Amino acid sequence: MKKFVLISLCLILSSLLVACNKEKEPKPEDRFADYIKLWNEQKFDKMYEFLSTESTENVTKEDFVDRYKKIYEDLEIKKLKVQFKKPEEETDKEATDIEFPFDVNMESLAGEIAFNHKAEFVKEDVDEKKEWRLNWDTSFIFPELEEGDKISVPTTSPKRGSILDRNGIALAENGVARQIGLVPKDMEGQEEKSVKQVSEVLGVSTEQIEKALGQSWVQPDSFVPIKTIPKDNMELREKVGQVPGVIGMDVEARVYPLGARAAHLTGNISPVTSDDLEENKGKGYSASDMIGRRGLEKVFEDRLRGEPGIKIVIQKEDGSEVVLAEKEVKDGEDVQLTIDSALQVTIFDQLGGKPGTAAAINPVTGETLALVSSPSYDPNTLTLGATNEEWKAIEENPDKPMLNRFNSTFAPGSVLKPITAAIGLKEGTLDWKTALPIKDLSWQKDASWGNYKVTRVSDPGVPIDLEKALIYSDNIYFAQTTLELGKDKFVAGLKAFGFDEDMPFAYPMHTSSFGNIDSDIALADSSYGQGQVEMNVLHLASAFTIFTNNGNMIKPILLTDEKQGEIWKENLLSQEEVDHLGAALRKVVEDPHGTARGARINGYPLAGKTGTAEFAKVEQGKKGKENSWFVAYNPDHPDTLVALMLEADGTSSAVEKVKNIFTDIRK
Repeated sequence: MKKFVLISLCLILSSLLVACNKEKEPKPEDRFADYIKLWNEQKFDKMYEFLSTESTENVTKEDFVDRYKKIYEDLEIKKLKVQFKKPEEETDKEATDIEFPFDVNMESLAGEIAFNHKAEFVKEDVDEKKEWRLNWDTSFIFPELEEGDKISVPTTSPKRGSILDRNGIALAENGVARQIGLVPKDMEGQEEKSVKQVSEVLGVSTEQIEKALGQSWVQPDSFVPIKTIPKDNMELREKVGQVPGVIGMDVEARVYPLGARAAHLTGNISPVTSDDLEENKGKGYSASDMIGRRGLEKVFEDRLRGEPGIKIVIQKEDGSEVVLAEKEVKDGEDVQLTIDSALQVTIFDQLGGKPGTAAAINPVTGETLALVSSPSYDPNTLTLGATNEEWKAIEENPDKPMLNRFNSTFAPGSVLKPITAAIGLKEGTLDWKTALPIKDLSWQKDASWGNYKVTRVSDPGVPIDLEKALIYSDNIYFAQTTLELGKDKFVAGLKAFGFDEDMPFAYPMHTSSFGNIDSDIALADSSYGQGQVEMNVLHLASAFTIFTNNGNMIKPILLTDEKQGEIWKENLLSQEEVDHLGAALRKVVEDPHGTARGARINGYPLAGKTGTAEFAKVEQGKKGKENSWFVAYNPDHPDTLVALMLEADGTSSAVEKVKNIFTDIRK
């Protein structure tokens, strides 16, 4: 009897254990939910563990993971969302396979990809227990994807937008260049001579030419490209055209009609680098694309470039194609500037290749009319591909033609004096009546300055008031009055004029600054634009607009669709003081003793201020190298204001060049 009871208990316990195991057996819908969670998290290695025996026989874990990763990375898959709705009815416990419909949605580099599919789960024996496993194939990646198929991503390049001046004249546009090449059969018997002559004319090494001719694809009648040159370079075309075997053909190219005259403004484009691809991941660039490398081509890259057309295509083994997603090509925008091409050319030509810079603006509307840097380079050459020799010539030029001087900062010298005067007048430490009894050509505050002295160019022999201080450009006057003003008020005044602040301008400009004014000597030097004071030429031009805008500084603009006449800094000077200071600047040009008297034009009034700024001082009492400045405008018809600087040149040169510019404007 006891034995019977024991056997019965064992049978009951066994039944309970079997029942418990059955209850713990995962349901297929739960298994699929777990798989989908891993899929959404892109944990491909863990997803593989859900695959059926048949599936794992067809694909290894490594191939499974690598394929998913590569496709998702190459197609830049984001916002992946896989979901399915669990069935309301219980799964038949005796079933050995079951299907679940599911939806997939994702964002790709070509737009949205969405599809519906079905997942088949089969019941398998795994480690002495039943488990639901997924029958997987490549259709889970995309339903149309079969073994042997390939995925490609063809792109269509957008048409790059043009950069136009205020009158619609192109500064950068899509045009035509001339590609020079060699045809081997046409050089027969003269190969060495032709290679040498082409090398000499085009500046391409003989090694490069021979390497090009030796490529595996080259046939006797092949056209082998050697160098692309500007189409309008007729002299070069004629020279190289006389070489046996040379042929030229037109090719599409980015062209810059003003060439060197606007190079630092327009910049140029060049082939995409690996760094560019990394920095612009997700923007659809490919290794064969061009990208804005400098200047406005770089600043407005996103607007000018447009958006490439992109397709994600499954290429079937039979040659047919299935398009998974497609983004239409969007051509780039044209960007129209307030720049006046004619004035840009005039100013550049006036600089004559000497190191210097200039900005011209409309001092009422704020429109930037010219931004010039000299010397310069030809952006056409860089875009078409400069030779090693051409690059060497640019890089070894001591005048640094690649340096953009119009967005760089320089010591302003005495052209800062009207700003210093405005600060003193605003603070009430300056007035028009008080004259200082300054004598001699040098001065120091006291013996604590040691050997250091402030110097001036001339001694008129009379007490100096503010008007005379501007006419004669008297350093001692501004040093003395600024010491009375004090460092704190002077610094606050400079900040009110936009120093130590990024300019609100479309083209990035280096910030004007005043450095560390840590002594009375530094304060005195700073008052007349020396010390550590530096300004960019456009900021300087903008600062002078207080004389044409009732004491307010105009905000400079570069694009025609920007609002004109906006104020950047307001209430820098009262109208009464503007009138007084403006009249004094007019006398700087018209007075026989004025430092800008050489700028006088009969019947065309100018007001302005000259300046020299030492940048390579040898020692006290000896003159170092000086940059010369001149800022001028027509006070009666203020439609153009020019600020110009020449490196290591006399003030008279800057005055003469600005006079020539206004003479040309007057025509």
